[in-house]
Amino acid sequence: YYRIINEAVKGALGGLHSARCILYSVDFAEIELLQQEGRWQEAGDLLAAAGRSLQRAGADGLVLCTNTMHKLADVIEAGVSVPLLHIADATAQRIKAAGMRKVGLLGTRYTMEHDFYKGRLTSKYDLDVLVPSAEDREVVHRVIYDELCLGIVRDESRRRYGEIMAGLAAAGAEGIILGCTEIELLVQEPDSPVPLFPTTRIHALAAVKWALEEQETAKAT
Repeated sequence: YYRIINEAVKGALGGLHSARCILYSVDFAEIELLQQEGRWQEAGDLLAAAGRSLQRAGADGLVLCTNTMHKLADVIEAGVSVPLLHIADATAQRIKAAGMRKVGLLGTRYTMEHDFYKGRLTSKYDLDVLVPSAEDREVVHRVIYDELCLGIVRDESRRRYGEIMAGLAAAGAEGIILGCTEIELLVQEPDSPVPLFPTTRIHALAAVKWALEEQETAKAT
């Protein structure tokens, strides 16, 4: 996120410009344990506290750099008075701009199986969202947590993801959402028979556009 955001700000403003941002990095081991044990309220409280810290430090808006934890977006938003740029909204807008309606979704088990992500894409943007079979969902989830989150990138896993994406395309998916920010470490456009929607890049670029537009609005007033 940090690299993409700074590259985009420099691209937009030129010269030596970089992004004015405040970072709050959590200990993912704590988050993962809360996920695993279904202690979502505790995880939400932790992230809401992080959001309040960022607001007190001067943040005008929040960007939650993960897909899965947007399950708790409402909890975070309720705990702060600055806006949160939702990753599913940024992704859906890119899909709609591409003229697509039926898409596949890869992500953690929580993102693929819980309703907070698919439901938002369906109810708010009228998208038809496909997920892999239960067996394939287990593969996608395992690779994320046991490999990508640990910095391990395996060709075997890339091939398996390719097969899963081909299956989604065969089922009618016009594009595929890489709905976990780590998946972009593993697969790229050549690995998929249909266009990919990489949520890390999409969300980071949407954040830059959002911030620069807000800055221009503030100048105008």
